Amino acid sequence: MTVEQSAVTDADGRSWPIGAAADTALVLSDEERECLRDVAVRLGERHAARPGGTHLDNGDLMVDCQLRLLRDGPERLVHALTEFRYRSNSDGALLLRNLPIDDPLPLTPDEGNFDDWQRLSVASMTQLAVMNIVGDVISYADEKAGRIIQDVSPVQGAEKRQENSGSCFLELHTEDGFHPQRPRFISLFGLRPDHDHVALTLASGIGRSLVALDGGTRAVLARPLYRIRLASSFVGDREDVYSSPAPVLTGSPSDPDLCVDFHAMVSDDAEGRRALDSLRRAMLANLVGHVMEAGDLLIIDNDKAVHGRTGFSARYDGQDRWLRRSFGVPDLRRSSAGRLPSSRVHRPIFTSDGDRATVGRLGSFSID
Repeated sequence: MTVEQSAVTDADGRSWPIGAAADTALVLSDEERECLRDVAVRLGERHAARPGGTHLDNGDLMVDCQLRLLRDGPERLVHALTEFRYRSNSDGALLLRNLPIDDPLPLTPDEGNFDDWQRLSVASMTQLAVMNIVGDVISYADEKAGRIIQDVSPVQGAEKRQENSGSCFLELHTEDGFHPQRPRFISLFGLRPDHDHVALTLASGIGRSLVALDGGTRAVLARPLYRIRLASSFVGDREDVYSSPAPVLTGSPSDPDLCVDFHAMVSDDAEGRRALDSLRRAMLANLVGHVMEAGDLLIIDNDKAVHGRTGFSARYDGQDRWLRRSFGVPDLRRSSAGRLPSSRVHRPIFTSDGDRATVGRLGSFSID
């Protein structure tokens, strides 16, 4: 299936076409790819040998990744990443192609976790180098045990889950929109596509969709009428924990930031629900998508775009779709009170006895 033949069908049976994200991709030349590979190999060798080298949660590693890519990496890549960090774009997404990965690859993890970064040294160092240009790398103790780089692969039995372990259509959403310190940037690095090459990673930017919303709808979306149900990775099997009321659109009326989840967001206000539905239709009308091939890396501006994925069939044979994910923020210092000591990992939202452990930009959390 090509992007041009693809579409998303909504609950009303309406089909929404998907544009090709690859049309605006930065494709590294083979020379640039090998230059980046050399940077990654040297980073991997240096940090595998340091004390505690099995862990990626290390400030010296992050600084080294940034400096080595700035000094020795492809200039076009550094320029594109810097430009995206400060200006984003109308899609809120930057696709990079022909990046180096490890050869041979291990089998796709069947439980969604691959802990030995040294067996994926090239891919791991490449992703961290890229992410340390667009922001400061962080993670969350509640998600995949706080891993700095997380694996996204189908897990048998989780096919219908609206989470990264599923293989059904993943609804458009802001990543961890309920979290007091949600990530600003998300990177998804393709190691292996799905067998049938039909799983399209989707993005839709508020920059393209805003024009379709009238002033009244924008005003409603800017009111604190909306709550997001917390993901199961943060609260287990509970389905009654929500963020406190917050707006969907914030900041400049002409260039707003966005926080929305079309699967897990609710509103008790009828006008709020109508506005949310209008936004969803506007964002579906401006989808771009891409089958993440080996060596493709997609960066999402989580303040300017939602993302999702079309469905696919998993075979659980070690050759299934496999992406690696990492998060970044513009300023690490702002989250210092919410992170573990000397760590890039955010503390759990809830303590082991169920009390709130984290309160921040969204306020508290409510239990219905």
